[in-house]
Amino acid sequence: MFNTEEFNRLIKHRRSIYTGQFTGEKVDEAVIHQMLENANWAPTHGLTEPWRFTVFTGDGIQKLAAFQAELFRKVTTAQGNFNEGKYEGLKTKPLSASHIIGIGMKRDERGKIPEIEEIEAVSCAVENMYLTAAAYGVGCYWGSGGITYMEEAKSFFGLGENDKFLGFLFIGVPGSKWPEGKRGPVKEKTTWVR
Repeated sequence: MFNTEEFNRLIKHRRSIYTGQFTGEKVDEAVIHQMLENANWAPTHGLTEPWRFTVFTGDGIQKLAAFQAELFRKVTTAQGNFNEGKYEGLKTKPLSASHIIGIGMKRDERGKIPEIEEIEAVSCAVENMYLTAAAYGVGCYWGSGGITYMEEAKSFFGLGENDKFLGFLFIGVPGSKWPEGKRGPVKEKTTWVR
């Protein structure tokens, strides 16, 4: 039915490729659409499909950078822990990406599915995007710093009070050699009960 050797190779090939490794070239928009389409086929308990994505590209990336830097300044200044270096990073780091996808979890209104299961479904959707990017030779990574867990950020991404903002998928053309993988043996993390 499927080429399982190629599938297994793809799983082992997936990597987090960071903004400092991006060339600045634009990723073909068709790849971004395919990443989103594949994300939409993630497992979802009760078919709630809780993933919500906001895609930034072009001038949209500058808008995101300005928004998150100013929100970070406002919130951390009020808390008394503003960090100038982090502020500057939030203003400049996004500009290295071709596309940035804001990752949200929209809570099912019926409330029948535990919140953790909705977050897990979104995580599966992001993994589908990761694998799709790797298959196309596109770099990406899921970042959760900066404004990710600030309640004040949620409305910018169309999320409500009961929803969660879970970070950003930074996407770009990798400029260096694809990194080698590092994993310990699965047998050290597995218990079989027979």
